[in-house]
Amino acid sequence: MIALRPESIDSIAVLGAHCDDIAIGAGATLLQLLEVRPDITVHGLVLTGGGTEREVEEKNAFAALCGTADVRLTVASLPDGRLPRHWDAAKQLVSDFRRSCAPDLVIGPQRNDVHQDHRLLAELIPTEFRDHLVLGYEILKWEADLPNPAVYQPVTRQTALRKAALLHECYPSQAGRDWFDDEMFLGLMRIRGVQCHTRYAEAFVAEKAMLHLDHTGH
Repeated sequence: MIALRPESIDSIAVLGAHCDDIAIGAGATLLQLLEVRPDITVHGLVLTGGGTEREVEEKNAFAALCGTADVRLTVASLPDGRLPRHWDAAKQLVSDFRRSCAPDLVIGPQRNDVHQDHRLLAELIPTEFRDHLVLGYEILKWEADLPNPAVYQPVTRQTALRKAALLHECYPSQAGRDWFDDEMFLGLMRIRGVQCHTRYAEAFVAEKAMLHLDHTGH
């Protein structure tokens, strides 16, 4: 396995269709990265939930996940569950977000997610972040759409438990949902851990990656 070293990352961009998508899909990865690189800049864009309790939850989650990092979060107010009908507005938000940052790593939903909001955002990300490593996170839900990931981030047991605890602490509005529990969060991370010879892990889809084996960048 080839590793992406944290010392090569000064800035990351994380994107979600809904408040809690980023924390569910990549919360442990953020915790692990920011533990070793607390000085990086985290740019965040969420397309829905602006002006509601969900925005407050998302800001609290980013504060918990990112610690002392420089966080620049935008929570927009497009309608939840209706993003395909608002393609122009979603495209403009992603385009504006791209112009506001120059990340070393981009994390967002994966293109084969069957939720229409997740899928739309996943399709827009590479149209704006054309020269970046883009990792697509997975979100377990009722639909059987989990991907066959190619990129794994091992996480410690402490980090996995911390992620699960933060999800409950920061998103009380989701507490009644049957998929929002520790067994789901830890179970998927345990499965991905087995697949990369560790206890827990988060997994991602990478559609394109470029190697610089000559050390010249050409």
